[in-house]
Amino acid sequence: KPFIARELRLPVDSENVFTELRKHDILLHHPYDSFNTVVDFIESAAKDPQVFSLKQTIYRTSENSPIVNALMAAAAEKEVIAVLELTARFDEATNIQWAREMEDAGVQVFHGVVGLKTHCKLVLLVRQDPDGVTRRYVHIGTGNYNATTARFYTDLSLLTASPEITAAVHSVFHYLTAHAEAPNYDPLTISPADLATRTLELIQRETERARAGLSARIIAKMNALLDKNVIQALYRASQAGVKIELIVRGMCALRPGVPGISDNITVRSIIGRFLEHTRIYYFENGGADEIYI
Repeated sequence: KPFIARELRLPVDSENVFTELRKHDILLHHPYDSFNTVVDFIESAAKDPQVFSLKQTIYRTSENSPIVNALMAAAAEKEVIAVLELTARFDEATNIQWAREMEDAGVQVFHGVVGLKTHCKLVLLVRQDPDGVTRRYVHIGTGNYNATTARFYTDLSLLTASPEITAAVHSVFHYLTAHAEAPNYDPLTISPADLATRTLELIQRETERARAGLSARIIAKMNALLDKNVIQALYRASQAGVKIELIVRGMCALRPGVPGISDNITVRSIIGRFLEHTRIYYFENGGADEIYI
């Protein structure tokens, strides 16, 4: 049967999504929650005279992208910056064409840091709110800004006005456009700056808790698991007694259930109607759960 995504319904007393985000974050699970919310977030920012800056990373998008069209329309009246990855596999020609069209429309187009792919999915806008306060608003996603694939890829979207998160995203854009690297990007963890080391630290923390006789658990959902250091760290965690549940859509070089090595690890792959694309990492942390996307 045709699948109909759920549209976001704001409370009747909410003027717009920005009013709502000042009260609380919004987490969406696509395609069950419609990607139209993300498109509307960007389009409304592009049209809103109170928004004076709009920055976005673009890795993979559709040929007739409503999001890119919104950025180009906004460039005549406000600062619009796009960090566009030209070497996104299978989308090189589309992205090169978008880069030319955006530059012609007045968008400041950057191509990230030499030698690195810009793979993060971020939108940052700066708005003068009705109370006179200038605030940042952010979208962080696990999926591409592609309204077509968002109908059949499972992904997460976080919309937030959190000062800590939005300040960190601002630092990431500063790095991608001015090559000014920050000492850290807390509470975000950024590849290749600290993502690999942070991942190993989080696995080691669960390992130490298990060795101390405390409950320890990891649940991780990803596209593939091939990194040698992470796999070895998970084997050590399993041997220490950490309960590990892995949900790996594609290639997995870890062998679960090997006696004495990975007894405490299970691996599943979900094959269903939608292509599983979310990356979610859960660490029990002694009851003070930490979840990363």
